[in-house]
This record gives sequence, C-alpha cells and structure tokens, in this order.
Amino acid sequence: MTEIKDTAIEPFLDALASSQATPGGGSAAAILGAMGAALVSMVCNLTIGKKKYAEVEDEMKDVLAKAEDLRQRMTGMIQEDVKAFDTVMGAYGMPKETDAEKDARGEAIQAALKQATEVPIRCCHLAREVIDLALTASEKGNLNVISDAGVGVLSAYAALRSAALNVFINAKMISDKSFVDAKLSELEGLLDGAEAATEKAYGIVKGKVS
Repeated sequence: MTEIKDTAIEPFLDALASSQATPGGGSAAAILGAMGAALVSMVCNLTIGKKKYAEVEDEMKDVLAKAEDLRQRMTGMIQEDVKAFDTVMGAYGMPKETDAEKDARGEAIQAALKQATEVPIRCCHLAREVIDLALTASEKGNLNVISDAGVGVLSAYAALRSAALNVFINAKMISDKSFVDAKLSELEGLLDGAEAATEKAYGIVKGKVS
C-alpha cells in the first residue's frame, strides 16, 4: 500500500476532502510543518555559497541540517496520525456485549486515545523547532528569498496550533488525569512564546520586503 507521503498533491487533497475520516487535520498539520521546514531549507540552500553571506554560512549549514531532519520526521508523521486514528476507531469497534468485553474495549479505547495524543504532541515539538529555525532564516537568510522564510514560519505556526487542537480533543476523552495534566502542561510549554517568535520572524521579513 502506497503511503500518503509518497503520493502526489492532488490525490492527497482529494483524500483530505473526501468523506473518509483519514487523512484529516492531523496529517494536514504534519504537512504544514514539513512545508515550513522545506522552505527554511530552501532559504538556507540559496544563502550557502554566496559570498555576500559568507559570515553566516556555517550557521546556515547548521540550520539546513536541522531543517532537513525536521522535514523528514514531520513527513513521517502524516502516516503516524492516520495509524493512530485508525487504532482509536478499531478500539471503538470492539465488541461490548459482556462485562468482560466492555472492560477490554474501555481499556483499548483509553490506550488508543493516549497514543492519538502522543502523535500530535510530537508534531507540536517538531513544529516549534521549525519556528525557531525559520526565525534564524528570516534574520540571516538571502534577501532574494527572504519572503519564503516568512511563509515557512507561518506554516510551522499553523502546524503547531493545528496539532494542538488534536491534543485537546483527545485529552478530554482520557480518564487518566495525571496523563492529561502532563500532556496539557507539555503543550502549554510549546505554545508559550511560539506566537511571539512567529510574529517576530514575520515582522523581520515584512520589514525587508516592504
């Protein structure tokens, strides 16, 4: 079976628009993050090797390596989100005729919901890293493609907030309060400062292109 990451954009958008539950918002969030990372990489690739930007070349090489790693990891999360959702649906589809079946089904649902919360949390972590890299690219990248650093940071921020919604929706159905509290606290830490970093990068880019 061909994975979503290996399909062309039009078939993916068709699948996203269809009545099927997957791929959905979680996969879209991962793609947004991967696009953000790819745009950071582009800015780096068009800065490295340019005499005008020799002073920042080493730093841009480091940003490029990190952005490419993040792009690959976020691309892989497209399918992870689908699998997590399918696991939840599979748990809800378990038999519930007897008390034993009800107990087993309840445990499976809770385990699946935890898994479905971990995936978008990881996506949030990666997106937050992309935001920081995009800020550096905005500050030091090639002026001829600096607008792409702005698009990259906005894509990464959209990925972060989009994935956060999936954390919230799953967390409210999890009965393990300590798990929920820990994950929401983790998420709050990732969201904290993200908007400010995004606006800073956007402002820098706007100032350079206006």
